[in-house]
Amino acid sequence: MTETTSLRPAFSPIDLQASGTGWRIGAVLLGTAFLTLSSYVSVPMVPVPVTMQTFAVTLVGAFFGWRLGAVTVLAWLAEGMAGLPVFASGSGGIAHILGPTGGYLFAFPFCAALTGWLAERGWNGRRIGLAFISMLLGNLLCLVLGAGWLAFFVGTGAAIASGVTPFLLGAVLKSALAAALMKALPLGRLRRIG
Repeated sequence: MTETTSLRPAFSPIDLQASGTGWRIGAVLLGTAFLTLSSYVSVPMVPVPVTMQTFAVTLVGAFFGWRLGAVTVLAWLAEGMAGLPVFASGSGGIAHILGPTGGYLFAFPFCAALTGWLAERGWNGRRIGLAFISMLLGNLLCLVLGAGWLAFFVGTGAAIASGVTPFLLGAVLKSALAAALMKALPLGRLRRIG
């Protein structure tokens, strides 16, 4: 085994690391569109709305791998900070990063990287139980980082009560759905053409 071979992940769902630049750019564009669509599935709550964003973030990480997954989420955040309507309920602007929900948004690239890193090491659709745990860890990381930032605005107790507790059941459900999609979708068998 060469040094180069040992550094490659054991599993890359759609093998984007070995793909050309055009394929990776296309994946980032598709990923940011998926993240945007997930933002429009929103249930207004104060101070943090319920969205399908963590579902999308964990899937992007798991399918794209940790590097490209994180890059995709960072590109999506840049679109939002530039004012494009990509955040929850079609909002955008730097105020969302600096406001009470900024910690959750800031956490997203780390969540994608975590689930991507775990997917590359076998925590993917080939092992649905591990895929579920991977997705759940990504969701929990988001809640921890988001609540940590939210605590600066509302205090620790209120941050846990309004920024973590209401989202725990959703985290479990979204993780189960994401793991089931990892198992069901044939993306693990896709490879570059040519």
